[in-house]
Amino acid sequence: MFMTCHYFSLVLNRNVEINVIVPTPEGNEQITASGKEQRYDYENGLPVVYLLHGAYGDNSSWIRFSSIERYAQAHNCIAVMAGVENSFYQDMEHGSRYFTYMTEELPAYITRIFPASRRREDTCIAGFSMGGYGAWYLALSRPDLYSKAASMSGALDIQKVYEADQAGAIESPFHWKDSFGDAADQLAGSDRDLFTLLQRDREKGLLPELYQSCGDQDFLYTINQDVHRSLQQMGIQTEYHEVPGHMHNWDFWDLDIRRILDWMFPG
Repeated sequence: MFMTCHYFSLVLNRNVEINVIVPTPEGNEQITASGKEQRYDYENGLPVVYLLHGAYGDNSSWIRFSSIERYAQAHNCIAVMAGVENSFYQDMEHGSRYFTYMTEELPAYITRIFPASRRREDTCIAGFSMGGYGAWYLALSRPDLYSKAASMSGALDIQKVYEADQAGAIESPFHWKDSFGDAADQLAGSDRDLFTLLQRDREKGLLPELYQSCGDQDFLYTINQDVHRSLQQMGIQTEYHEVPGHMHNWDFWDLDIRRILDWMFPG
């Protein structure tokens, strides 16, 4: 079952649009299949994955460019997609409070309206590019909410991405000061830096499981390699994949989200 929902967000102070997929006896199944009532445990709540878009995207990106409805159906999970502009999922200095929206208001709405589990172990998050950073950033900032976080082609070293943008080495739509304020000049070591958040969560003993992947033809490939090596040096274990021949595009993300869902919701 696929739904586009419109409602008024108190955090963003405007009407918002989200897309939600709820598995039902359809899609890859015959609606007359036996045992379907046992599979869909709406009473106790289904696992949920929040799917984050990248730069230039919105809540429609996953639906338009991937087969996520079929994949969510196969994994018996709810999939939630919201739009945050080009904000890097921040409570923006000059703009909307997307971090608060994503980690507080949206989950509350989903668990009240849909048959979604409230349990941390059933709640996961994944994204690509800007959304790859966003998935780790939200999960590491609120490790009490998410048990697993996956990044595909992620802008994971935010300091290096900022420096590359300022040097003209990459093209981007980001207004760094709007998203990060004065912290944009020194993101390393701040609470927007994933390495800082990782160390903090490890010290607290509450660290989500992390997945990282990137194609070897992706313009963020070197950054992802460096992040993986840094995490190894820190002694942090991740599920890590380098995928030969793939670039920064939907051919890769549509392929890899299947492996991510297998990792998130095994069995």
